[in-house]
Amino acid sequence: MLLAILLPFLSFIMRGKVLTGIVCLILQITLIGWLPAAIWAVLSLNNERANKRNEDLIRAMRQNQR
Repeated sequence: MLLAILLPFLSFIMRGKVLTGIVCLILQITLIGWLPAAIWAVLSLNNERANKRNEDLIRAMRQNQR
């Protein structure tokens, strides 16, 4: 989470989203754009974690039905 706030572009690149990371870096280069880039990276990270939790929950529910 700290990485997503301090270096938003690196957060995307480390998760395998290279093109998104480059776009974020271009946005982050400007001082005004750094705040939206950081917010974008944090929201993206939270969405990715929520998707993983949902997939785990669905997988567990399917296993219990068997």
